Amino acid sequence: MSDRHDHGHGHAPHTHDGASGHAHPHDHASGHGHAHPPASSRSSRSSRLRHRLGHLLTPHSHETADKLDSALESSARGMRALWISLTVLGATALAQAVVVAVSGSVALLGDTVHNAADALTAVPLAIAFVLGRRAATRRFTYGYGRAEDLAGMAIVLTIAASAAFAGWAAIDRLLDPRPVTHLPAVAVAALVGFAGNEWVARYRIRVGRDIGSAALVADGLHARTDGLTSLAVLLGAGGSALGWQLADPIVGLAITAAIALVLRDAAREVFRRVMDAVDPALVDAAERALREVEGVRGVGELRLRWIGHRLRAEVAVVVDGEATVRQAHAVAVDAEHALLHAVPRLTAALVHADPAPVPGQTDPHHPLAHHAHA
Repeated sequence: MSDRHDHGHGHAPHTHDGASGHAHPHDHASGHGHAHPPASSRSSRSSRLRHRLGHLLTPHSHETADKLDSALESSARGMRALWISLTVLGATALAQAVVVAVSGSVALLGDTVHNAADALTAVPLAIAFVLGRRAATRRFTYGYGRAEDLAGMAIVLTIAASAAFAGWAAIDRLLDPRPVTHLPAVAVAALVGFAGNEWVARYRIRVGRDIGSAALVADGLHARTDGLTSLAVLLGAGGSALGWQLADPIVGLAITAAIALVLRDAAREVFRRVMDAVDPALVDAAERALREVEGVRGVGELRLRWIGHRLRAEVAVVVDGEATVRQAHAVAVDAEHALLHAVPRLTAALVHADPAPVPGQTDPHHPLAHHAHA
């Protein structure tokens, strides 16, 4: 890898509201040895000196290799979470299947099927994580990170199918009550199912939030629904032990309602990710960081979007209209650098420098106005 600070000067999509135009994709390919001509002002030089001293105290890097390593590390954590979850849930389902064969419990059979299905949701997520590591191409210019959104949708559909199956099984048992045998073994298997699913749910949700994977969080919520189903089996077994055969289907219906609530939360999270929603607090943090950058007189349109479990940004900043191209570019670089520090999991930003408006002058974006409503 070269030490050249590689700013590919591409053209961002025109938005015609102050953030249009010739944005510079500042993908830091050189770390912090910024090979940019310094601004002529003494204050700018002193600012850069303070910045370099700060780097000595808190070393870090935004080089392309470091970003790639971070992306691979987060994907590796996701893969590790998937395989560990698959192992735990597979062992749980296997243990329950043994009890099903001995007791003939239909309720426990349903729970076993849920656990097996939850373990298999690791497959679409694993595919998504593997795809996310692939480099961008001329067709997929942003890479393959959005494969995680597709995996999240598949998981939501799986949760919906689980809820439908649980509801159907409960209604069928309600219409055709059947006794449950070997109740102690069924109760133990239910506890094993709950413990395994709850552990996996906590683990997946924690890792998913750490690496910013909505799909992994949704998968963790799915595991939690299966844990609730296990508790339904336990409560149903308790009711059967007391001679109340309708206990199992009634509790099953209640758990179906709980699964529907979890489905709502998971679907909302995945839907927001598909629609490029971000936490407004991230936007606030980004705007605060930009306003503190020397040379930035104002912040125009700011956009953040998730691509897999990484963020990208597009922003227009207002700079001195009399600044040279090199000076405006240096401000844009500093602005992107500030964003990389202020916004967690941000990997790149397109920063467009707009000249400060001067009374009597024509809006520099006026030639683009007729495209505004196209």
